[in-house]
Amino acid sequence: MAKHIGIVGCSAEGAALCYRTICEEAQVSMGEYMHPEVSMHTYPLGSYMVHIRSGNWKGVAGLMLSSVKKLASIGAEIAISPDNTIHQAFHTVEKESPIPWIHIAEAVSEEAKVRGFKKLGLLGTRYLMRGPVYPEVLTKYGMETILPGDDEMESINSIIFRELVNGIFSEKSRLYFNEVIENLKKKGAEAVILGCTEIPLLVDPNDCPLPVLDSTRLLARSALRRSIGE
Repeated sequence: MAKHIGIVGCSAEGAALCYRTICEEAQVSMGEYMHPEVSMHTYPLGSYMVHIRSGNWKGVAGLMLSSVKKLASIGAEIAISPDNTIHQAFHTVEKESPIPWIHIAEAVSEEAKVRGFKKLGLLGTRYLMRGPVYPEVLTKYGMETILPGDDEMESINSIIFRELVNGIFSEKSRLYFNEVIENLKKKGAEAVILGCTEIPLLVDPNDCPLPVLDSTRLLARSALRRSIGE
């Protein structure tokens, strides 16, 4: 029997994409209209941002742990969070969690390894791009992280928080992301990590200057495989 997946949400758009991916793609293995049992608990993004903006990662961990305990209490057996930034609190959460977690950067790194990528551009919030979440994991896999310039980071961060988390996906922003990805390619990146869970809703892989590693969908697929024992 498939294991019950618990989603610790943070931003609505990313959490919804992760949920839809699990439910839609499960049918390939499980049959028409079938998917594992999936539950989600989400504190408001604003509650997380109070802690993120002040660098209080213990506060972030507290919210994540509260969510995962609620999920475990209703039967969840595997935990994931389709939010890259809050993974900076992952090690604290993992130690105290009642159920096992899948780390989003591990899911991305495993896919990058399969596809033979060694140098990976990283896009996400400024907290993520300047933080340890991906460099720690990519280094373990023998991979290099390549970042946008400082001004590009600030512009990307602004688009994420002013537009993407609010469900606004403009052509102007899509083209800007492609411009930044083109610059990452010039720096030697072989692929780009879409390290904010809303970016896959904006960037089109068909006209992106680099192959994409969609962190949201890769995490969902990793949880699905774990759930059904593949």
